[in-house]
Amino acid sequence: MNAGGQTDFAIGVEPMEKNIRLTMLGTGSALVTECYNTCFLLDDDGQLFLTDGGGGNTIMHQIRAAGYDWMDIRHIFVTHRHLDHLMGIVWLIRSICRSMAQGEYPGEAFVYSHKEVIGLIRELAEKLYKKKEAAQIDQRLHLVKVADGETRTIIGHSMTFFDMHSTKEKQFGYRMEYGDGKRLICCGDEPLNSEVESYAYESDWLLHETFCLHSQAALFDPTEKNHSTVRNVCMLCERLGVKNLLLYHTEDSILPRRKKLYRQEGSQYYHGNLWIPDDLESIPLEAQ
Repeated sequence: MNAGGQTDFAIGVEPMEKNIRLTMLGTGSALVTECYNTCFLLDDDGQLFLTDGGGGNTIMHQIRAAGYDWMDIRHIFVTHRHLDHLMGIVWLIRSICRSMAQGEYPGEAFVYSHKEVIGLIRELAEKLYKKKEAAQIDQRLHLVKVADGETRTIIGHSMTFFDMHSTKEKQFGYRMEYGDGKRLICCGDEPLNSEVESYAYESDWLLHETFCLHSQAALFDPTEKNHSTVRNVCMLCERLGVKNLLLYHTEDSILPRRKKLYRQEGSQYYHGNLWIPDDLESIPLEAQ
């Protein structure tokens, strides 16, 4: 740093900009067997934010396989209480609480969700965890209720949580603001409701469930499950001007060909950047 308080850089060398990475720990819907249920990590220079946990203790394996240590996770968000999103969180929280009780986990941890999910997690902890583990709840592991439209600063970024207006189960998504006014939108596993489209309009990244190909809708009946086809999501995001669309929460019958077939169908209707990640695939948000 020079005398004027300005940072000196070598001539012709640009300062390195931090890059947030999104790592998909799982990409599958509830009943998949060939991949893990949908959940992912956001990593900003080692600060980690986990969204959902899949359906079991495989979450611990996925975190490690992605190159992370679960003991470094301090912030967790749960979209809703379906088994394929919640139960991995129950296992992870137990591990955190156990580690806290043994003096191995440094600092505090925070779990965010709407009040129904927070209440259920508290109830499960009281009934299923050992007393010394459950005792960490509200002491060092904090269960944080978030309201529709509430904004909090988490891992250094503004995050606004919103009610998805689900017709099957109360579910929240969120908008994360990062970089120079960029926005990432997480929609959980619900089709984006028209009441919250304003969050996604011209967003830089939209993460959206996509149960199956539209050409296979008669086989899988995604509408009955309140899910979407590739075509439907891509048409929506083309209309909203989304720059990067990431498809997840899929069925797994065509998993080896999923990227190719989803891209073939989706590119007919959407002309932004289309991402169809596999489990453990990591994507820098500044990539596009």
